[in-house]
Amino acid sequence: MMRPDMAAMFALRHLLSLPLLTLFLSSCGPVVPATPLSGEARPARVVEQRLSDSPAPRGAGLLRQAMLNGHRAARAEVGLPPLTWSDSLAASALAYAQELARTGRFQHAEQVQGPARQGENLWTGTRGAYRYDEMMGHWRAEQRHFVNLPIPNASRTGRFGDVGHYTQIVWARSTAVGCAMASNARDDFLVCRYSPTGNVFGERAF
Repeated sequence: MMRPDMAAMFALRHLLSLPLLTLFLSSCGPVVPATPLSGEARPARVVEQRLSDSPAPRGAGLLRQAMLNGHRAARAEVGLPPLTWSDSLAASALAYAQELARTGRFQHAEQVQGPARQGENLWTGTRGAYRYDEMMGHWRAEQRHFVNLPIPNASRTGRFGDVGHYTQIVWARSTAVGCAMASNARDDFLVCRYSPTGNVFGERAF
């Protein structure tokens, strides 16, 4: 039988042998008069352990299905109809995902206020490390902090950024979504765009 101290050392050595993954999330920013809400700053760095060395499956069809499934499930839980897929929103998302991958920046797109404004959820993590449903799962996990109060008071933590992806996903007046991903040598960048935009200041998600 292995002594407890030896077992602990073995477990630690195994843990350290697995590659570290980085993950960043940036929630869909609310439509606000002028000043940004607390929690909308650059997201904090999260380092996670990867459990497999195999690259995650990739492909536009797989991405579309995973995003539609995740959005549909989250909205069904609160009694909302599913979003329809928009090729034009997906094209817009792809253009911005490619810009993020090219520049390495991770921030929301600058958009003018008005009816043409698109909602936006962003995700980035180590290239090839996460499945599409895992990316979606990071956004849906914010439900644990969500309370259906007017934006920006929709989080039990007091930080709107802790629920901003989820509130956009379940925004009742959003009817369409389009998502795309681009990569550089190090990271994957996922962008989802929504119409009409959600996270409107002073309004509830549903």
